[in-house]
Amino acid sequence: MVEAVQIPVERIKESKLGQVDFSNLGFGKYFSDHMLEADYVNGEWTSVKIRPYQDLGFLPALSVLHYSQTIFEGQKAHKDENGNIHIFRPHENWKRLNRSADRMAMPNVPEEIFVDGMKQLIELDKAFIPSGYDESLYIRPFLFATEETLGVKESNSYKFLIITGPVGSYFSAPARIYVEEKYTRAAPGGTGAAKTGGNYAASLLSSAEARKQGYDQVLWMDANEHKYVQEVGAMNILFVIDGKIITPDLTDGTILSGITRMSLIELFKEKGYTVDERKVSIDEIVEAYKNGSLQEVFGCGTAATISHVRELKYKDFVMEFDVDSMTISADMKKYLLDYKENLHGDPHGWLEKV
Repeated sequence: MVEAVQIPVERIKESKLGQVDFSNLGFGKYFSDHMLEADYVNGEWTSVKIRPYQDLGFLPALSVLHYSQTIFEGQKAHKDENGNIHIFRPHENWKRLNRSADRMAMPNVPEEIFVDGMKQLIELDKAFIPSGYDESLYIRPFLFATEETLGVKESNSYKFLIITGPVGSYFSAPARIYVEEKYTRAAPGGTGAAKTGGNYAASLLSSAEARKQGYDQVLWMDANEHKYVQEVGAMNILFVIDGKIITPDLTDGTILSGITRMSLIELFKEKGYTVDERKVSIDEIVEAYKNGSLQEVFGCGTAATISHVRELKYKDFVMEFDVDSMTISADMKKYLLDYKENLHGDPHGWLEKV
């Protein structure tokens, strides 16, 4: 396909909208009525359609089940005060999906399927978009290998889908974070910068062990020395030290290039803050905490938006933070959420109207 087309639609016979408790959405509990589906066969995209959200039939030899050739994205759609629907920076997610596809030896998804198909899907299921503060329609595009084979090689066929669902806040409270020193999420030359399922699978054991100690997530360190900060399991990490915004850089390819991270860096700079993207050692963070210059710690991502960190544990040293005093990140969180609801007039052209 070269130009945007109207994708064929098979409508659901009975909507699931009445099953959604909009007063208690949580995150990832509910799914909208329809999904977009496309197949990559013989070197081209075919069978692009929107149909009811339903089971997928597959055989046990499906290669993704054995070799994890899969990637995904996460986005959100919001309604503004006039009822208009906007997606936040979908072309950036499309570009990142295809960067992940390149790293995982998978075909690129065309823009008209990813962006235009997404918009058509959202328009169809717009009744599922909640209207509460920090609530949205979460959008999950994903691509996976579908060849039936037990040979270790890239697949010759793939399936792309987009599913959506109404969500509330990802973190219901400020996070308690455990600094991981034993396990490794990603190493230079690996797949850390790709949004692939294997990266998240590699984090599950560490996260489970952290939860047993009362922590919500782990903060990953570098693979070589376990000295330099990378990212939290579900978000990028940022620090405010002496009024400066400091965050790990992306140069070694071990950290996901977050769309929210990229947007925040631009917004912070516009507001006059100095933003340092560089190596950040955990020793520097501990020292800044001890001397009182570490003002704020927060994560950011599509799901989390901005999530404050109220506790950070490194070895036996526990750093506790007064979340109520974190005004820099709190103000930016409000600004970004308001931006997504089109309360600022979209000065950056980041909103794609549905």
